[in-house]
Amino acid sequence: MKTFKPNLITMALLSGGLTLMSLPAMAQQANAEQSAEENVEVIKVSGIRASLQRSQALKMDNTSLVEVITAEDIGKLPDSSIAESIARLPGLAAQRLDGRASSISIRGLGENFSAATFNGREQVSLGDNRGVEFDVYPSEIMNEVMVYKTPDASLMTQGIGGTIDMRTVKPLSFGEQSMSFTLRGEKNDIGKLNPDGEDTGWRGSFSYIDQFNDDTVGLAVAVAHMQSPNNEERFNTWGWPDGVVGGFKPFVRSSELTRDTVMAVLEVAPNDKLKINVDALYIDFEDEQLLRGAEIPAAWGDAGITVTNTVNGLSQSGVIGSADSPVGAVIRNDMNLRKADLTAVGFNAEYALTDLLSLEFDAAYSKVDRKTWSLESYAGSGRGAAFRQPEQIGFTMLNNNQGVNFNPQLDYGSHDVIQLGNPQSWGWGNLTDLESNDDQDGFINTPEVDDELMTLKLAAKRVFEDGIVSSIEFGGYYSDREKSKFDQGLFLTLPQALDANGNVIPGYRMPVPEEYRLPNVSLDFIGFGDMIAYDSFRFWQDGNYTEYDSRLSDPERIKQTWTVKEKVYTAFVKANLETEIGSIPVRGNVGLQVVRTEQESTGGGARRLADRTIDVQPTFGGDEFTEVLPSLNLIFDVADQQLVRFGAARTMSRSRMDRMNASSGELSWNETVGVWSGYIANPQLRPVMADQLDLTYENYFHEEGYFAAAVFYKSLKDWQLEVPSLVDTSDLTPPNGEPVAPLGVMTSWQNLGDGDIQGAEFTLSLSGGMFSDALEGFGGIFSATFLDSSIDFMLDVPTDTSGGMEQREFNITVPGLSDEVYNATLYYENAGFEFRVSWRSRSDFLGEVSGLSLSKVPVQVLGSDLVDAQISYDFSESGIEALYGLTLTLQGQNLTDEAFVTAHTADGNGLDVRDAQVFGRNFMLGLNYKF
Repeated sequence: MKTFKPNLITMALLSGGLTLMSLPAMAQQANAEQSAEENVEVIKVSGIRASLQRSQALKMDNTSLVEVITAEDIGKLPDSSIAESIARLPGLAAQRLDGRASSISIRGLGENFSAATFNGREQVSLGDNRGVEFDVYPSEIMNEVMVYKTPDASLMTQGIGGTIDMRTVKPLSFGEQSMSFTLRGEKNDIGKLNPDGEDTGWRGSFSYIDQFNDDTVGLAVAVAHMQSPNNEERFNTWGWPDGVVGGFKPFVRSSELTRDTVMAVLEVAPNDKLKINVDALYIDFEDEQLLRGAEIPAAWGDAGITVTNTVNGLSQSGVIGSADSPVGAVIRNDMNLRKADLTAVGFNAEYALTDLLSLEFDAAYSKVDRKTWSLESYAGSGRGAAFRQPEQIGFTMLNNNQGVNFNPQLDYGSHDVIQLGNPQSWGWGNLTDLESNDDQDGFINTPEVDDELMTLKLAAKRVFEDGIVSSIEFGGYYSDREKSKFDQGLFLTLPQALDANGNVIPGYRMPVPEEYRLPNVSLDFIGFGDMIAYDSFRFWQDGNYTEYDSRLSDPERIKQTWTVKEKVYTAFVKANLETEIGSIPVRGNVGLQVVRTEQESTGGGARRLADRTIDVQPTFGGDEFTEVLPSLNLIFDVADQQLVRFGAARTMSRSRMDRMNASSGELSWNETVGVWSGYIANPQLRPVMADQLDLTYENYFHEEGYFAAAVFYKSLKDWQLEVPSLVDTSDLTPPNGEPVAPLGVMTSWQNLGDGDIQGAEFTLSLSGGMFSDALEGFGGIFSATFLDSSIDFMLDVPTDTSGGMEQREFNITVPGLSDEVYNATLYYENAGFEFRVSWRSRSDFLGEVSGLSLSKVPVQVLGSDLVDAQISYDFSESGIEALYGLTLTLQGQNLTDEAFVTAHTADGNGLDVRDAQVFGRNFMLGLNYKF
């Protein structure tokens, strides 16, 4: 049997454990051949070239189809965040959240269909679901990131999109003592858009790696701090009913993301048989956002709108309000604060019973506690419609409806004109004054999320010296996860606006107290001039509002409060293969997972009563099921350094927790048609399944160059859709003595649709030195991904209230999928000098953003092109001995100032704009010093 042998470059890289230091010479190995030593000694690359070589070697050696990023040096991933680095890989793309890359899709499947692990272990998440926000994890503590596009049976955490594994350094493999620190300053060129915001920040990190007791004990410690500013000018519309803009909500945002991280790894190898690894991670995360702007009702307001020009069926100019019907613009001083603590610890032990049999035990625990405060504070020209000052606002849409120019009549920067009090009657749910809808002067959302996960793994590996099967891995895995969300919101009313009987005083307003006032905010980007600014969060903290708990009157709060528990039992077996077919060496693996899931949820269901309060009843439910997941990965070494990969597998992605919980929405009586309607929870919701095929050709024609072409197909089963259905409501008593309705229309998430995703990926990595000595140091890596998808489903649609049904066929695209994704990075590296510029592009896709009460809503995200660049110099190449170890770096992000634009619908040609967010450019100047 012909055994696969990697080339000398690959062996050199792998023999060093793919460490963060420069490549170790083969001469360190006593049994290495002289020819191997000579080959390795000619490699004189560092920085991005060394990182690409290590990534290339890992990709080539892995039996699964993977993409890899490795750090250039200690704490130096190629970008300022993990998400930005990941988004440059072939077949991957990022969605920006508040100007930062955060959510990652793999082959068109978003964060809810991919899995994320830390050192191979499943992680809890800060959000309401399973999807990991990658900007939570600092790049400074990472050694490498490996993305699995095809699974194998030993990969415990999987998704139908793939698995992203973030890995820290292993100190014994690193092989030497090292200390380094990084310090960088940061600047937004759009400027500080709020008087109490920031446009400058900094980040720093320190890492220490060492080995003790004759290299049997290794320790790695890293600490990192970040204060990162972000500013944004956002144009927003409520919608476009019948082509007329429903309303506007433009604002300026100033944010500061503060993150403190401590990471430690302890590695112990007292002998050749036993190896123990313990790692711990703690992240303290805080994201503060200041938002100020004006909310202007139009077609969906009470003041009326006159449209003077229409283009493509959408209003382009006009006037909101009239002399007898003032607008009532709401001047908003809002603040969002999100705090979270993430803790993750893991223990791994490997023990070799014999030369051919080894055992592995792994245990891990992770936990997230998150609290959010999202405050809205309202001011205007009068309380309620009857007391507004005369106010008309002209508007002209700009830039394909991605902006607007207003022509207002009032001075919104005057504290005499604009005072605390809501000019709109938004207080129906606020029962502070049952006789008035003018009792809401603000609102604060305060949801809390707790996520806790424990995992255990026991596995064994048996090596065979002869035969097709080179080794077998088998074992069991157990995970126990509990995630809960408590959703609360408070209606806010100025206490001075209420009389002794608790009733609203008609027209009451109050000036912002002097101690809370701030310099005015400019809204010139929409032609609105200045508006008043004040510290609304401190105003609320100081007890200046009367609060009414919305959980007493808002069924949506009950729907968004739930607990989900999930226990997973997995048995797995994987056979590693090594053989020949004819003269072609073949390697790979075949395996099977049997996954048993026990899921349960508790929550509540709400029904509105005649006094506008709600009746809440506890709800619960769950399910148990077993899935069998086979997998096959084969690699054919068809020629020297040329591979053909074939993969086949069944994978699954567990349901989002906001869909599989037991909480139901409002059950309400529809007086128009005389039926009950509402939302029913589905705690029996099953995972989305996929049968996938992958075929890839890879040509490693140079130690710094390769070409890869891949095609893949995923057959999707049990897709989740929110659909209506008829249910028996004969036991419910309608209000006001109306007749009983035998059937009601209820909406719920169901496993309904089937479909597919198919695509092709192309990657080319080149080094200039392979063409000419004059081009030594130049290089580039380029990728293109082309995707297509469809989800088809048949739905029984009610035609009447007597049980009549009509079956209809529907077709949708997969959320998160862009038809085309491109990435390109060009670099130059020589004598310590390094420069690179990167471009990534993706076409339109269906994404998610935060909506009312912080709930996630789907939107059409328009395509974008992002350009980043970096220049650095390593003084270790300068000949100045006193500066050895010092590297200076300048980075620029979003250099073309690309906007993030969303539309309300997918078929509006991108003109029915929802959001247009402009963030400006971001620059970082810093140094790294390695001892």
